[in-house]
Amino acid sequence: MAKTPERWDVEDDAFWESEGKRIANRNLWVSIPNLLCGFSVWLYWGMIAKAMQRLHFANEELFNFTFRNDGAPYDEAGYRALLFTLPAVAGLAGATLRIPNSFMIAICGGRNVKFMTTVLLIIPAAAAGFALQDPTTSFPTFIVLAALSGVGGGAFASSMSNISFFFPKRQQGLALGLNAGLGNAGVSVMQFLIPWAITFGMFGGIGGDPQTFVADGESQQLWIQNAALVWVPIMTVLAIMAWIFMNNLPQHDCGPAPAAIGKYLWLQGIGFLGAALGVGMLIFVQLPIPELVRIFLVLIVAVIATMLGMKFMTPRTIQEPLNKQFAIFGNKHNWIMTWLYVMTFGSFIGYANAFPKLIDDVFVTPTNGLITSHYIWIGAAVGAFIRPVGGWLSDKLGGARVTQWDTWIMVGSTILAGYLVSLAGQSDKPEQYFIPFLITFIVLFATTGIGNGSTFRMIPIIFSKEQAGPVLGWTSAIAAYGAYLIPKIFATQIKAGTPEYALYGFAVYYASCLLVNWWFYARKNAEIKC
Repeated sequence: MAKTPERWDVEDDAFWESEGKRIANRNLWVSIPNLLCGFSVWLYWGMIAKAMQRLHFANEELFNFTFRNDGAPYDEAGYRALLFTLPAVAGLAGATLRIPNSFMIAICGGRNVKFMTTVLLIIPAAAAGFALQDPTTSFPTFIVLAALSGVGGGAFASSMSNISFFFPKRQQGLALGLNAGLGNAGVSVMQFLIPWAITFGMFGGIGGDPQTFVADGESQQLWIQNAALVWVPIMTVLAIMAWIFMNNLPQHDCGPAPAAIGKYLWLQGIGFLGAALGVGMLIFVQLPIPELVRIFLVLIVAVIATMLGMKFMTPRTIQEPLNKQFAIFGNKHNWIMTWLYVMTFGSFIGYANAFPKLIDDVFVTPTNGLITSHYIWIGAAVGAFIRPVGGWLSDKLGGARVTQWDTWIMVGSTILAGYLVSLAGQSDKPEQYFIPFLITFIVLFATTGIGNGSTFRMIPIIFSKEQAGPVLGWTSAIAAYGAYLIPKIFATQIKAGTPEYALYGFAVYYASCLLVNWWFYARKNAEIKC
């Protein structure tokens, strides 16, 4: 087990070269694969829903959910919309858990948090693997498992806050970009790995029997349970590595490991209470208001409930360091950067969560034979791997300047993607628009990745060292609600037959970010030049 350093001052060049660099790099390279698996388990529900839908449409007896439909099977549009609930629930829970994770590092210690996060992720992955072996498993069971997978989403906030303490300001753009970008690559790795993993019985008898269905006149088999089980042995190794090779830091008041783990579980429990309230409201509470308004209201309730829990349900040993970090809420730039970061990371994670099912719903028909699994991983890979480039460009050119030009491209590509979706919806051969749409969306994913790097680089420049970590965590927490909002918004518009309206709405929001970034950070006489 790596010891806590007696001194930590990375702005001191002599300390950095003699000791700090080695420790910081070791923590970074152990952090990255743990975060990668966190993203994979958090967002694999989009891929699982895609596979469920494929199996059900080939054999209606498989995963024939009647949840909240008076015991009757869903029609095609209703079933497609229902399955969007699973990635949306995972997104909602993961984003809500980022709120306590934003403040965990200073209270619980980086090594303790990373170890426990990976351990907790093993539980829903193993449980989902066994639940998916039975195609009669109830839909509420999958809702619970999707919510538990949110631990992987919450991990991003604590991971980024942790890494920000290890590197000097001049190197934080690249370090944070590597941690986030390669961590985000878990989405693409998952989307690439799962279509292969579910084609054979990699776990033998313990992995269960395959699901059999007929496609193109031939009997085929899928081990859908492998989509979850494949991560269990990987994360077991990574949890051990986190415990052995990562460090807590002396400026973090985490105390002995058992006490720190207890505080970690308490804060996660508060996050789960907020998530449970949001998920319960999403699933069971019907209000006489437009569906889009209700979707945003669920988000607000989850955030407020979690913040109140952290304020009034924490022991004094946790409350005192929390109150110091809550000072960020009195800084207007915390709210401005939250608005901007929702545009970049919120879009990346939301599109990644919705994309596997979205392209099937828009472009695949029973007769065109389009196999989208060959392409779904590309966009998320581009967005993840280009993120460090955004941080590097911002180190050279300035984060606000890079963000401004990047947002212009986001607006244009989103409008074009919406136009292509509308053409596909009106065509008897929607597949002819798939490649232009795919290219456009890859560009959009690239801009979200560059914007992720540039906006995150702005935060350490705008805020003090003490506030930068909590702000990094908070902004990433709110932005993560994109993983909930975008699937739910697409679900409502797909059910209405107008998915392009969702993209046009996102473009309007991006245009507002252009104005906000220009006014506060990018114009000649901006309040803060960054």
